Amino acid sequence: MSSTVDINGRMVGDGAPAYIIAEMSANHAGSMERALELIHVAKDAGADCVKIQTYTADTMTIDCHNTYFQIEKGTWEGENLYGLYQKAYTPWEWQDKLRDEAAKVGIDFLSTPFDRTSVDFLEKLGVHFYKVASFELVDIPLLEYIASKNKPIIMSTGMGTLEEIDEAVAAIYGTGNRQLALMKCSSAYPAKSEEMNLRTICDMKKRFDIPIGLSDHSMGAFSASTAVAMGANIIEKHFCISRAIENPDAAFSMEPDEFRSMVQQVREVEKAMGKVSYGVSPQEESNACFRRSLFVVKDIAAGEKLTQDNIRSIRPAYGIKPKHYQEVLGKTAKRDISRGTPLSFSDIVF
Repeated sequence: MSSTVDINGRMVGDGAPAYIIAEMSANHAGSMERALELIHVAKDAGADCVKIQTYTADTMTIDCHNTYFQIEKGTWEGENLYGLYQKAYTPWEWQDKLRDEAAKVGIDFLSTPFDRTSVDFLEKLGVHFYKVASFELVDIPLLEYIASKNKPIIMSTGMGTLEEIDEAVAAIYGTGNRQLALMKCSSAYPAKSEEMNLRTICDMKKRFDIPIGLSDHSMGAFSASTAVAMGANIIEKHFCISRAIENPDAAFSMEPDEFRSMVQQVREVEKAMGKVSYGVSPQEESNACFRRSLFVVKDIAAGEKLTQDNIRSIRPAYGIKPKHYQEVLGKTAKRDISRGTPLSFSDIVF
């Protein structure tokens, strides 16, 4: 069994319900009122945590328009990096209000920092744990700085080779911080089902012996619920009020009813996974009588032999178990037995 991580007083790992993160990202579309509303939406939809991102265009990149900084394909094709981050960022002056609103409605508050200044800001904000984005997996100095705060870390691994993931984990552990969970992730927006490779979750659990989750950019709830069936301990999914509200993340985000349905599916999967169990379940008890057993199917007189013609294995299960069929064939009846009577050992001369 993989170890657990304490996330703001809640144990996350095997044996505990999946921890579900609602990623707001840019879905506030520049409105603090909408950002506050999204916190309530996340709570109402059943999320355990609402997540934002802490950066500015200047902390993420530089204002440059040469070829290197242009996005040539994908969801944001034609955008300039600096311009995209200007559109998508969550103003830092909102974040204390967002934190307080999350506390008010009873949902955890999480953010992803992207440089040292954002870590320092979040420390002053009093965050309880951190998220590391897939694209920052290779920024070892940043990982070490985050880990030095000695708070739990949830780290996505999209695009990461096994060597890069090992290096990132070693960097965090090297600070003495062992409070880590990893997220399987496909860093495409939206991600294709055939590129999700959810079997990696099982391999990661064996390799790292820590909680493993799924940062899911695919459409719909199928990947999330399947990941939980495969042992995922955390699910992260982008959400919005409406995909009709234009912003960089809307196209691959879940609307409230979709997110709520996903949470319900995950919880049903958890119930269905249950535990290792053999035998009759409580719900099956009333049907156990409809199994097969040995019955008398023709009247048998005392002293008459039991044959294939007068006893059979049929439903219901009030007679001798069918495994004794060959054992009782050819034996003699102790008494008269009428058709439709369950056969018992007390009816037979041995």
